[in-house]
Amino acid sequence: MSSLNLSAGLQATPQFDALPPLSLYIHVPWCVRKCPYCDFNSHEARGELPEEAYVAALLADLEMTLPQVWGRPVLTVFIGGGTPSLLSVAAMDTLLSGVRARLPLAADAEITLEANPGTVEAGKFAGFRAAGVNRLSLGIQSLNDRHLKALGRIHDADEARRAADLALTTFDNVNLDLMYGLPEQTVAEAGADLAAAIALGSQHLSAYHLTIEPNTWFHRYPPSVPDDDTAAAMQDAVEAQLAAAGFEHYETSAFARAGKRSRHNLNYWKFGDYLGIGAGAHAKISFKNNILRESRTRQPKAYLERAGSDAVFSEHRDVPVAELPGEFMMNALRLNDGFDLDLFRARTGLDLTCILPLLDAAESRGLLIRDHRSAVPTALGRRFLNDLIGLFLD
Repeated sequence: MSSLNLSAGLQATPQFDALPPLSLYIHVPWCVRKCPYCDFNSHEARGELPEEAYVAALLADLEMTLPQVWGRPVLTVFIGGGTPSLLSVAAMDTLLSGVRARLPLAADAEITLEANPGTVEAGKFAGFRAAGVNRLSLGIQSLNDRHLKALGRIHDADEARRAADLALTTFDNVNLDLMYGLPEQTVAEAGADLAAAIALGSQHLSAYHLTIEPNTWFHRYPPSVPDDDTAAAMQDAVEAQLAAAGFEHYETSAFARAGKRSRHNLNYWKFGDYLGIGAGAHAKISFKNNILRESRTRQPKAYLERAGSDAVFSEHRDVPVAELPGEFMMNALRLNDGFDLDLFRARTGLDLTCILPLLDAAESRGLLIRDHRSAVPTALGRRFLNDLIGLFLD
């Protein structure tokens, strides 16, 4: 928490000359089994999914929010979860057709679907592609059977490889999720895992450090994970291996070959706008003089009952002006290239002068470098990103 008081430098309301780019997030909350490390809004599927009712609820939810974004084009769509690949091809086609009927979806919109190897079928992948999905994000997490078992995954390493091969055969743009810092994992094992993932041939890799989150099984029953020094060595090895393989490290956990950065996630990190529909989904929507935050109720049953009415919201509020600098920095400072200083004004509607003392403080601590056009985290700032972001959470 910063000790600087910037209230005198903050204007009363944001002033937007133009609204940010707009994305759509769609949440499907069911999984085959809840992983012990997962703190996302996911629920074990028991019996047949109520997919027809849920798709109808999603589209009713979307219709309710249309007046807030009327006429604005949607540049990206991300269908996450949970495990949205549990939906049938027919349900996915109905969903995406309904989105196109209600929103001006860009002709070249990036449409991403999350999938897990244990739910992969060749016919489904082809059907999802025909329905309009053009990017797949596959949660392999590891290619080591011992570590997959420790993570509670429902697939093994061979299934992960087959799923990746099928994804890369079906889609031109594929992300693989990988984790390191796993229970009992060594630096050598983390490196071998990454090498195996690179060899699969995807254009994008998301490499995450396992964190023990509250309200998870791992939080209640903590596994033995690598210490901080070992985890740091793993992170260094991950970054070095991916750089040597031709991947650009463009965000804290994201690595891509040229031209394959995630457009949807970049919109988040550049503090763009996004609609969020589905159980537990969040939204950020800018207007001429304010920014609105929304979140939906998390429980699928309650969501099905309330979608399309104001009762669906668990949060619906204007973001206080004093919170906007911290919200912007929490996203933009995750980018290794930093951000253009003009983007702060464009995305928050605030004058840059309100954060100049904090930029100076970050620079004096060696966490940031800045010129008249941009601000970029240093290697130290990237390693201690929470400390850097914390300066702006006043």
